Amino acid sequence: MYIKKIYIKNIQFSLIAILIIANFILIKNIINSNNIINPNEINVSFIDVGQGDSILIQVNNKVMLIDSGPKSEKERLVKYLDTLNLQTIDYVIATHPHEDHIGNMAYIINKYKVEEFYSPKASSNTSAFENMIESLSRKNLKINILKAGVSSINLGSNTTVEVLAPNLTNYENLNNYSPIIRVTYGKISFLFTGDAESDLEEEVINKSYKLKSDILKVGHHGSSTSTSKEFLNKIDPNIAIISVGEDNTYGHPTKETLNTLSNIKVYRTDINGTIVISSNGESIDTSFK
Repeated sequence: MYIKKIYIKNIQFSLIAILIIANFILIKNIINSNNIINPNEINVSFIDVGQGDSILIQVNNKVMLIDSGPKSEKERLVKYLDTLNLQTIDYVIATHPHEDHIGNMAYIINKYKVEEFYSPKASSNTSAFENMIESLSRKNLKINILKAGVSSINLGSNTTVEVLAPNLTNYENLNNYSPIIRVTYGKISFLFTGDAESDLEEEVINKSYKLKSDILKVGHHGSSTSTSKEFLNKIDPNIAIISVGEDNTYGHPTKETLNTLSNIKVYRTDINGTIVISSNGESIDTSFK
C-alpha cells in the first residue's frame, strides 16, 4: 500500500510538472505570436539582406513588411523572420519592382498569411516580379495601389502612417515609384524612402509635406543620386540607416552621401548587421542582431 501511495504521488508530481511545462510553452508561444516583447513600443528592424532592402515594423500587435531583399539573400531574411515566429503579416509593401527589393516577395506571400498587399502602379518583366504576381494570384490577394494620400494603413493606437509619394502616375526611373512613408509613434518619427532619387525628393519637398523625422532610411542604399542636402535638411534626422551590401560593386554608400550625412549618426547593415530601433514614443534604443 505504501509503495502504491508513492507511485500515485509520483504520477501526480509528473502531471503537475507536465502542466507547468505546457503552460510555460503556451505563454511563450503567445508572447512570440504577438511578435513584440514590449506592447508599449514600436520595433523597426532594418534587416541585413546584403545589397537590398527589407524592413519589418512591429507595433500594437501589428506587423508591416517593406520589401524583401534580393533572392540571393533569402537565407538571411528567412533566418531573421523565423526567430520572430510570425504567422501573419498585416501589411506587405513592395516599394518598386527591382529584384533587390522584391526578390523574396513570392516566398513571403506563400509562407505567411498576408492581410493586405501594397505596391505603386509599376511593373517589370523580371522573374522576381512575375513570381510575385503569380503568388498574389494564388492567394487571391489584390494589389492596393500605393500613392500619396493613401490612408488605409492602420498600425493601431498612437501610430500614424503617412504616404507622401509617389504623387504622379508615371516616372521614367523605376526607383522614383518608391513610396516615401512617414511612420510616427508617439513623438518619434521614421521616414522610409525605398530607392527614391533626388527628383522624387524634390517633388515631395515642393508638396510642402511635413518631413521632419528622427530616423531616416537613406534612399537607394546611399547612392549619390539620392539624399540631397535640401531633402536631408527638411528631414533633420538624428539617425540615418543605410541598407547596403558589403563590398558591393556599386560603390554604395558613396563618399558624397556619407559626407552629406557627416553630422548624423549613421548605421549600416554591411557594418552593423540587422539594425533594430525600438521606441516607447519618447526615446530611442538601438540594437544589432
